[in-house]
Amino acid sequence: MPAKPRQTEGCFALVVRVFRQYIPVPFLVLGVVEFVLFAASVYLGVLVYAHFFAAGAIDIGAEALGTKALAFALVMMLAMVAMGLYQRRFRFAMAGMLLRIITALIGGAIAISMIYYVAPFLAVGRGMLVAIFFVAAGLVLTVRVIFIKTLNQDMLKRRILVLGAGEKAAQIPRHLRRRVDQQGFSVVGYVHIRGEHDVVDEDQVLRPDVPLLMLAKELQADEIVVAVGERRRKTFPVHELLDCKMSGVGVIDLQGFFERETGKIKLDILNPSWMIFSDGFSQGEYRKRFFDILISLTLLAITWPFMLLVAMAIVMESGGRGPVFYKQVRVGQHWKLFHVIKFRSMRVDAEKGGAQWATKNDSRVTRVGAFIRKVRLDELPQIFNVLRGDMSFVGPRPERPEFVTQLSEQIPYYSERHRVKPGITGWAQVCYPYGASEKDSMEKLQYDLYYIKNYSLFLDLVIILQTAHEVTWGKGGR
Repeated sequence: MPAKPRQTEGCFALVVRVFRQYIPVPFLVLGVVEFVLFAASVYLGVLVYAHFFAAGAIDIGAEALGTKALAFALVMMLAMVAMGLYQRRFRFAMAGMLLRIITALIGGAIAISMIYYVAPFLAVGRGMLVAIFFVAAGLVLTVRVIFIKTLNQDMLKRRILVLGAGEKAAQIPRHLRRRVDQQGFSVVGYVHIRGEHDVVDEDQVLRPDVPLLMLAKELQADEIVVAVGERRRKTFPVHELLDCKMSGVGVIDLQGFFERETGKIKLDILNPSWMIFSDGFSQGEYRKRFFDILISLTLLAITWPFMLLVAMAIVMESGGRGPVFYKQVRVGQHWKLFHVIKFRSMRVDAEKGGAQWATKNDSRVTRVGAFIRKVRLDELPQIFNVLRGDMSFVGPRPERPEFVTQLSEQIPYYSERHRVKPGITGWAQVCYPYGASEKDSMEKLQYDLYYIKNYSLFLDLVIILQTAHEVTWGKGGR
């Protein structure tokens, strides 16, 4: 069964795992290159300014300039992450990318200016800073254009051979059918398993008369995804899979494949044994608590003027007839009940008929409430919940007891999300649009389980930066 020869070996098709997160090598390379370019733009910007605008040579020591370059590169990289420019499923439209890079540069400029005020030894002159930003914009935009034009080439994709062609295997094309879902891999075929009814397109089904390892080599497969319905001893090719594994061909089960490619744990193929024997599901309580306090105090120091303005706006709109804050019972870690604190965004009588899901264009939301929900200012008082220890800064969103009881009965593994502290923001919030239904809760649970399994402070930082992206681009709550 001959295969078309690949022009290059798949070094770019690999995925590395950093702090429990799967990062495609192309994005890792892109990040490293852009970090170097941001640092280099400081040197080039100083040279440009000295040549065209300065009367004489600029005396900045090499060591001092190196420190300034590293600080500039770090701040700009964080701004790029915050704008979603390293998301695996980013839709690489040129106009959208350009707008996000410009926004990241502006946000980075504001952030670096604040840092210069606090740490003047890192500062450069205003003229030099302008030159540095223009150089950085030119370099980064050039690299991004090259990246976009090469990202979807086959040399950047892992070649996947799926073991199985039945119902389980059919979930891959069913759930990853969009082009944006398949940026990291291409399926070279589905191997028929004796005794299993084929469901995938017949054109993609392979019925090889050679061992699995030989087939994988002929197709130049980088990885085998095991998607077999029933692993019966007589039909399941254990020794062939072991042969592939020991010969350097990757082997992964279907759940792990979806976890890596989608950033969520699929409920319809989840079983308790997978949760028991897979890695992860561990929480660094003390490190996370320290991180929560540090981030919360920092955010409180920055946002207290906005909180004061929101409080005044609520009082003015209601004529002083309603409370500024809204307290509601939610379910926390280990099913402990606590009162979550928010700015009031609905009418005082919003739930006179009992607990209700929030809906799109909810008539109960006030004008001030609609705005603060959109930019998530209504969530800021939850900082005090974090400082008190009821919540974490990052985690699954806390739900009301009425909904938790209902959802726990209807959705498998729903109660597992209460193994950790709930959060102000979370992986589900940055990966899935706002929803308030049983179907939405099931979808968000898959992201929550991924977060619980793969928790790290690195992931918390990524989520916080991505939350800034969601707020900036108007994807806040209802």
